[in-house]
Amino acid sequence: MTQEHQGGSRGWSAARKGVWSRLRFTSLRLRLVVVFGLVALTAAVSASGIAYWLNRESVLTRTQDAVLRDFEQEMRNRAGTLPERPTQDELQRTAGQMATSSQRFTVLLVAENPDGRTVYGSSGGLNGFSLKDVPASLREAVTERQEITSTNKYPHHLYWQRIVDDGTPYLVAGTRLIGGGPTGYMLKSLEPEAKDLNSLAWSLGIATGLALIGSALLAHAAATTVLKPVQRLGVAARRLGEGKLDTRLRVSGTDELADLSRTFNKAAEALEKRVADMAGRDEASRRFVADMSHELRTPLTAITAVTEVLEEELEFENGGFDPMIEPAVRLVVSETRRLNDLVENLMEVTRFDAGTARLVLDDVDIADQITACIDARAWLDAVDLDAERGIHARIDPRRLDVILANLIGNALKHGGSPVRVAVRVDDTDDTGDGNGDGDALVIEVRDHGPGIPEEVLPHVFDRFYKASASRPRSEGSGLGLSIALENAHIHGGEITAANSPEGGAVFTLRLPRDVSARDASEKTGDVGDEGAEGDA
Repeated sequence: MTQEHQGGSRGWSAARKGVWSRLRFTSLRLRLVVVFGLVALTAAVSASGIAYWLNRESVLTRTQDAVLRDFEQEMRNRAGTLPERPTQDELQRTAGQMATSSQRFTVLLVAENPDGRTVYGSSGGLNGFSLKDVPASLREAVTERQEITSTNKYPHHLYWQRIVDDGTPYLVAGTRLIGGGPTGYMLKSLEPEAKDLNSLAWSLGIATGLALIGSALLAHAAATTVLKPVQRLGVAARRLGEGKLDTRLRVSGTDELADLSRTFNKAAEALEKRVADMAGRDEASRRFVADMSHELRTPLTAITAVTEVLEEELEFENGGFDPMIEPAVRLVVSETRRLNDLVENLMEVTRFDAGTARLVLDDVDIADQITACIDARAWLDAVDLDAERGIHARIDPRRLDVILANLIGNALKHGGSPVRVAVRVDDTDDTGDGNGDGDALVIEVRDHGPGIPEEVLPHVFDRFYKASASRPRSEGSGLGLSIALENAHIHGGEITAANSPEGGAVFTLRLPRDVSARDASEKTGDVGDEGAEGDA
């Protein structure tokens, strides 16, 4: 896959993640829309359900009442004219006449003929409405004789029931003529009313859906209105976190969000002022250290020249110094050298703090570079080197020399010899960040001393930190490891300190074998003075 395709895939993935982050349920906008939608859906469903139920009862009751009145009227006017024991033909003819009513229902008449046999007359013919189509409970209620009381004046009444047959609703009713005569049953299809109610249900469902969509749109508009200031506040907070301290919000209105914007602006203004004050004091402090270091170099140059002469005189036998003052002369020479190293270290630290330190890249053989560093400081007898020839890296050789001098010198001073320096190439990572993005040069410096106390490990790279408070006048300034770490960082590398399981301290330097072209273009240039050698 080409780099362009990879970039496109990453862009699409980032866009997809952005859309999903806006749609996930933790989004306040989505939650507002969902809540509005649920409220609207509940209200719409409730209103539609009530409306459907009321209309259903109204339609069915109106139809039912009209049909039952007409059936009762037909039973009284037509079936009531039949003899007490009619014939089959009379029942059939009367049932047909009753079916011609305006309600168009089907009629079934049941009676006993003059011979005492039960005969039936149906307006639907032989295969039409029959007694088996009438529910048993309704037949029992119709044929049962009621007791005559003050509240019940008739032994028989009109009974009805709604049934469903093959998905079609029907109204079934039955009654018996008072004083003797046929029993009548009626069957009326409610399919037209069912279709009307289905149409009503569809209309109410569509209305509910439209109400839900409308509520979602309104909720989205309301959420946009409410959340827009919050989004602006979030963007402003991110810009503020990125260091753009001049970020301010436009304030409009007098509501709570406007108060929040005003509070944010006041906080940003106070933060900008505080950071500006701190930056000014920091810059003044760095300038003071830099100026002081430069001013000290002039007298130090003269003092160093004098101390070198004094040191040469001390090397000759009977150099002419009074034995009483010879220790003082040696102390002056030692402290002058220490002061000179401290000034050089301070100047190097100042360059790192000011961001003016630059790399001068070159292709070097690491084994040759380490050998030169050890040889220049006469450490060959105290250091064991485990490095193959031919391991090359494009780095700044002077800064690598500063790092090695500090690490090896620190190991010799505080850990004891022999000090072992091992070099290897790790092809899983070039920066120690776990990304596995190229070859890494790994240099391990291990001593055979007592190791580093656990409480000291987190502070070994701190400036002016010394592990032992009992040696405040040691030769070291407490800046060596800090400078080594800064030189590793400017390469895009890292230094870690730990204790070896076999004993002694282990410092691990990881550097990329080739600084990228972008980094090289940003870091090219000479830095001038060489950093001082190591101390802890």
